[in-house]
Amino acid sequence: MISKWSKRFFQMAELVGSWSKDPSTQVGAVITKNNRIVSVGFNGYPHGISDSAETDERELKYLKTLHAEENAILFAKRDLEGCEIWVTHFPCPNCAAKIIQTGIACVHCPEQTEDFMSRWGDKIKISQEMFMQAGVRVDWLPLKDLADSQENVR
Repeated sequence: MISKWSKRFFQMAELVGSWSKDPSTQVGAVITKNNRIVSVGFNGYPHGISDSAETDERELKYLKTLHAEENAILFAKRDLEGCEIWVTHFPCPNCAAKIIQTGIACVHCPEQTEDFMSRWGDKIKISQEMFMQAGVRVDWLPLKDLADSQENVR
């Protein structure tokens, strides 16, 4: 059973992810320290770049997009040593490197579905190995506990 704080911060990450204008993948991230929100981020184009995620081809969109974790780190504008990050999707290797480099101590992420693993499993393995080598804890949140989080959070 996951804690009420885990449910709340994951719900916040989902909400923040819904702000992304990407029609295919909306990802949210929340950075916390001592149960206080430090920063949030969602995937999208940098400020001032034409917001054409709906019309850009996939490769061009991928090149222009900042990931949710990157945005949360950039918006924090503070030392993140010992913080935790709550993400709606497991971090890619590039984001894992940034998480490690900033000193974030723990990544909270929902268990990955079979479909997600079939598409991104190789990258997830690389990120997991990086986190293990760097001593960053990974907390896999059970999907069943997240599904009924609406009823149990008070």
